[in-house]
Amino acid sequence: MSDLRTDHGPNPYVLDIEKATKDNDNFRDTLWTGKFLQMTVMSIPAGGEIGAEVHDDHDQFLRLEAGKGHVMIGDDADNLDIDQTVEDDWAIFVPAGKWHNVVNEGSEPLKVYSIYAAPDHVRGTIHATKEDADNDPNEQHDD
Repeated sequence: MSDLRTDHGPNPYVLDIEKATKDNDNFRDTLWTGKFLQMTVMSIPAGGEIGAEVHDDHDQFLRLEAGKGHVMIGDDADNLDIDQTVEDDWAIFVPAGKWHNVVNEGSEPLKVYSIYAAPDHVRGTIHATKEDADNDPNEQHDD
């Protein structure tokens, strides 16, 4: 397999997505960015979270490949009416304009891949930690 720390878009790209997700140790690693779609892998440490956020102009799909977490989705940051425990093999669909957060409730890293339609992050974005993501001037923070 090719280097995971490379954004392979917009070129055609084939990968074992489960292996790529489980092998990733970065909070976020952007593996493929196209014109209308983007795929990242995430490793959320025990007790960590993505952080409440909203994407006004695109939908998001998340799939858990390892670990146990808690997902909350709603109309605003203070009204997250969907409140669900999730674990490996679960999928989360977040429509544009919905606030959401995923919290790791396990003792091991929560391994997730995320597909954005349209892209959310600058091509090639890598955040080793959530703090890196929170301090990235290229990221919009709606929380």
